[in-house]
Amino acid sequence: MRTFRLVVSALAVCVALSACGGQDGGDGTPTPTPTGAQPVTSPPSPDPTTPGMPPATGDPVDPTAPVQPPPTKRPGGPTKPPPVGGTTLTGTVTPGVEPNCLLLDGYLLIGGPRDVLSPGAKVTVTGRVQPDMLTTCQQGTPFLVEAARRA
Repeated sequence: MRTFRLVVSALAVCVALSACGGQDGGDGTPTPTPTGAQPVTSPPSPDPTTPGMPPATGDPVDPTAPVQPPPTKRPGGPTKPPPVGGTTLTGTVTPGVEPNCLLLDGYLLIGGPRDVLSPGAKVTVTGRVQPDMLTTCQQGTPFLVEAARRA
């Protein structure tokens, strides 16, 4: 009797597994999932008529084929262009979202005397904008302070 139960259990497992494995219609086309979506078998090819995208030239497999340069970035970010060279800013110092980060008129103050540059102080700072500098403050355009005084 025990052998009979073991055989029936094994047979039930085999039937269940074979039912799970045969999810297609047998003609090579996949059957929709319960949500109605088709399983992805290959990545979608890019649509050459996508608006805003330049048409691709050259064969991606052929490295000697001419390739169109990437589109230029449109200006964004601050509404005013960063000043170049020695610049003077005047205003009230505000604290940044990160500790020890100080801002003045949208610029992140880097360096300078911390006894003069404190949150709430009205100051005049001289220095230069360093837009390519990486900081941990996550806000403002870096401004290297060369001199600072209370206004």
